[in-house]
Amino acid sequence: MYFTGIDIGTTSTKGVVFDISGKVLAQKSVAYEMFHPKPNWSEQNPDEIYTAVTECLAFLDKRSLLETLSFSSAMHSIMAVDIDGNPLTNLIVWADNRAIEIGNTLKKSELGQEIYQNTGTPIHPFSFLCKILWLKTNQPEIFEKTHKFIGIKEYVWYKLFGHYEIDTSLASATGMMNIKGLCWDKKALTLVGITEEKLPKIVPTTFSRTINSLNYFIGAADGPLANLGTGAMGKSKLAFTMGTSGAVRICVDEYYTDPQMRTFNYLLSDNQHVIGGATNNGAVVIQWLKEQILQTLTSTEELIENAEKTPAGAENLLFLPYILGERAPVWNADAKGVFFGLSINHTQAHLTRAVMEGLILNLYSVGKVLMEKFPVDEICASGGFAKSDFWLQLVADIFQKKVVVLDNVEGSAWGAVLIAMKALNIEPKHTIENNEKAFFPNQKNGQTYTVLHAKFERVYEKLKDEF
Repeated sequence: MYFTGIDIGTTSTKGVVFDISGKVLAQKSVAYEMFHPKPNWSEQNPDEIYTAVTECLAFLDKRSLLETLSFSSAMHSIMAVDIDGNPLTNLIVWADNRAIEIGNTLKKSELGQEIYQNTGTPIHPFSFLCKILWLKTNQPEIFEKTHKFIGIKEYVWYKLFGHYEIDTSLASATGMMNIKGLCWDKKALTLVGITEEKLPKIVPTTFSRTINSLNYFIGAADGPLANLGTGAMGKSKLAFTMGTSGAVRICVDEYYTDPQMRTFNYLLSDNQHVIGGATNNGAVVIQWLKEQILQTLTSTEELIENAEKTPAGAENLLFLPYILGERAPVWNADAKGVFFGLSINHTQAHLTRAVMEGLILNLYSVGKVLMEKFPVDEICASGGFAKSDFWLQLVADIFQKKVVVLDNVEGSAWGAVLIAMKALNIEPKHTIENNEKAFFPNQKNGQTYTVLHAKFERVYEKLKDEF
């Protein structure tokens, strides 16, 4: 029997076919662009993404590999559609910071704190909440014409089935769903000035629809699914994902919000809470360094190989990776990237290593919050970065924890498949321990990174008011 995970990501959509043991039998990936028409704006063409989904499905269908499908999707995208389902806006993605002023004002208010406690989503420009408020304030004609505010998976789902439905996992990341009631939050709706009819219907992650006897399961959000797909379930296992963006997450059976609003609480299922934090700044920063700063024809792989040859700590060169503002842990859309400690002796390799270390140090700030509450002893890695041993060793050294990665690093796609199997009462024959590769922390490097991380947080605190 074949199981397909359709993973709608930020830079591409992937269709991955697995057998019941989790072995990848075939896959197809179709890429698309993000564009920035104005400062702080980050958008995509929703129809281009829908076409990518259909191309993946067509490729796999021609090979007679489609039997059961389930969806994974990147979080925090939003678009407005009219009564006929036509887009009134482009897809406004997680990296979009146009609602900075709205987010900053709301975050400081008692109402903002109350909505965070109800929804588990920190107040920040990436959320449905702030983006809809921005549209209401700045594009009232679009706000008034809008039939539904939806994300990219809901758009794809509507194009396939003609229904506006959102799974509880993605809904929990909008900043507008009451986690305890599994319904749209009344205070959030009142603040935005809409009724729940303007949003898609909330359904379980195991919800399905059928076309030509083919079951399509709605699935869940990519972050929580990465926990499931990599086996990072329970308080002792931390999921670490890095693609275009990045995140660290723990999946537990209790609801938790941080008094300082540093972490989110999303859902994998109705009683599985995924607690953690996501960064705007992942592998996209390496691309920026290569193309905009170094302007080199040297491949990314070679840049990373050269960086590995430099000492831990990049000889006192520190990088704050906030070129796209930041979500966790600082939740500061105004934050900026900083090279600190540059000297005449630093080379291209030092800059590359400092950037890589800065990305991991930032996620360690999130992981540290989680590890203070939960007894983590292992990190489960997934995402594009997990194909690099050096990246994985950096995580082990900075976190000072064992890092494991599956032979198959398509954690979100496999997690989506596991949701479908659960709905069908099919027990997977997947044994994670037999397919994992492990990386162990270097204690000497760990000492270097303990000092460097303290400096990392001090430098941010000293500069944050200057951004």
